[in-house]
Amino acid sequence: MVFRSKCLVALMLVLFSLGAVSKHVFAQTSAPRSLGAIRSQAEFDSLAVTYDQNTPYALPHLLFVIDRKDKNKIYYVNTKKYAFHKDFVNGTYLSLERGKEFFDNNYLKENRRFILGSLAYQTPIKRWTFEFWEGTLIPLYQVKLTADIINASFFAPVAYKPNSLRQEEESRGVAGLQRVLQSDIAREQSYQALNVAKGIGRIHVITKLDDHVEIGSNEILVLDEVPIHLPPVAGIITSQPSTPLSHINLLAKGWGVPNAYIKNATTLLKQYDGWWVTFDAKRDAYAIKRADVDQLREYQRRLAQRLDVMKPRFDLSETRLLGLAQQRARMTIAFGGKSANLGEVMNARLAGIAVPDGFTIPFFYYDQFLKANKLDDAIYTLLNDQKFVHDPPYRRARLVELRERVQQAKFDDALRAKILKRVAQQFAGKGLFVRSSSNSEDLPKFSGAGLYNTVPNVRGDQQLIDAIKTVWASLWNFEAYEARERASVDHSKIFMAVLIQEGINSESSGVMITADPFDKDNKEAIYISAKRGLGIKVVEGKRVAEQIIFRQRANAIQVLTRSDEDSLLTFDERGGVKEVAITGERVVLNDDVVRRLVRAATSIRRVFSNREQDIEWAYMKGQIYIVQSRPFIAGG
Repeated sequence: MVFRSKCLVALMLVLFSLGAVSKHVFAQTSAPRSLGAIRSQAEFDSLAVTYDQNTPYALPHLLFVIDRKDKNKIYYVNTKKYAFHKDFVNGTYLSLERGKEFFDNNYLKENRRFILGSLAYQTPIKRWTFEFWEGTLIPLYQVKLTADIINASFFAPVAYKPNSLRQEEESRGVAGLQRVLQSDIAREQSYQALNVAKGIGRIHVITKLDDHVEIGSNEILVLDEVPIHLPPVAGIITSQPSTPLSHINLLAKGWGVPNAYIKNATTLLKQYDGWWVTFDAKRDAYAIKRADVDQLREYQRRLAQRLDVMKPRFDLSETRLLGLAQQRARMTIAFGGKSANLGEVMNARLAGIAVPDGFTIPFFYYDQFLKANKLDDAIYTLLNDQKFVHDPPYRRARLVELRERVQQAKFDDALRAKILKRVAQQFAGKGLFVRSSSNSEDLPKFSGAGLYNTVPNVRGDQQLIDAIKTVWASLWNFEAYEARERASVDHSKIFMAVLIQEGINSESSGVMITADPFDKDNKEAIYISAKRGLGIKVVEGKRVAEQIIFRQRANAIQVLTRSDEDSLLTFDERGGVKEVAITGERVVLNDDVVRRLVRAATSIRRVFSNREQDIEWAYMKGQIYIVQSRPFIAGG
């Protein structure tokens, strides 16, 4: 009996390594990720989450996904495991699109692959409904298709619940489409707690939300209608009824802030506009009271603690242009995380990998450049300009002007001579990568990945100096400023170092993460993204890369997607990069290279005390090169 068990285990491992065993085999002992049909209340309950349980407003619900590419297959999602549609789609590898690409393709475009919605039991009227996010542009024929698919696979009749005026108008009078309106549920309701919580913040009454309205993280918004997007705030009040399953309410729950519908709220609460208040959204009533001095002091104390965590450290006393071999991770306060971490990897002398040689211009010279050109005064003026702080379009335009001033400013002659002499001695005739390495990356809960510029294949003296200024200027990219602002990073304490590094005109390049970024339960996995040529497009995410998961426990490689690239980037002999059409086989990585990359990733993780790493790599003429290793911050 023992011998038979060992044989079965061995057989399972062999089959798994050949890709013949589904990952679902290992999930049989736990709740399923999804079901293709729900034939009973018990099946529904096994997947559903209930808001406001044991109240008259209880809302049992689950997510569903319809894959139009796979013959309109429906997935009733285990919503206890996956809080958002993208989490399920990514976590089950149906698609690895993320961020704006996933949003645009599946919420805005008509020819979307996935129909994404929610199914709920409306306790006040005792009816089942399905609904979509209020901002989706789903066409009517897909609404009708959804109704047919759900009613054919669910144990009870399910009606359509429109969540916006557009959805309601388009579906009015459609033959065979049963509807339940929010007004049917709300009736004469004048108050509804969408997320029961208590918070403190400044009341901001907004009758029209547009691009010129700046929203602060310390504000309790009072709105006439539910917005499509919101940054993190202290509370939300709407004057129009809203579904508890709205995207904004899901965010409110994640932030842990009060959210409620209050009839005529913008008129009723105008008296509080600008006041600091406590807002208590209870189940059956709400309370708004002006915050007293003790409450404000406690709020400021907590805020100060949070800001202290996000203040970047820096050392402006380091003036040496140190090579990577002279740097260690502890020197990030002078040379930035990207450069210092590469120095750490280089000095670890890991078998099978190389780090392209380079040297770094420390923070000191960025600071001197600003002062010599009086750009530090310009930055101080901007940060204290209330219109800059509160008007996003104005802020975007001023940041463009600031970056242009950086590009046009005078570069120190002595520093220029020192840099060009070193490049001539060390990298004569070679294309260089000029890389950003700031102190406003890899902070607690803030990765900063992709916010700053890298200039590839730089050739020529003036081109190199211009590239350095481009990297310095990128510290003031609009997206970088916005991200730091939301993360409470002190803009006056940020500095940019510049890594000048030998360029690798790679045959293939990409990113690997020492974790599964789409499924945290997939322990000890290595995720690899790869494309032919230079890896710039991999990082930008313009097209689907070849994506692979290596499963340590089974010693197995699983190909998630093949690259859909029809071109690659390579060095242009005159400098910069050029695009070249791809012909022939598009498989990027073979088994041997994948396993070599996995060994490299595992070794690098050990260098950084087994903290998960986000690693950029390049491959050329049989050699693996590492060009970045930073802490992996999930969602970052």
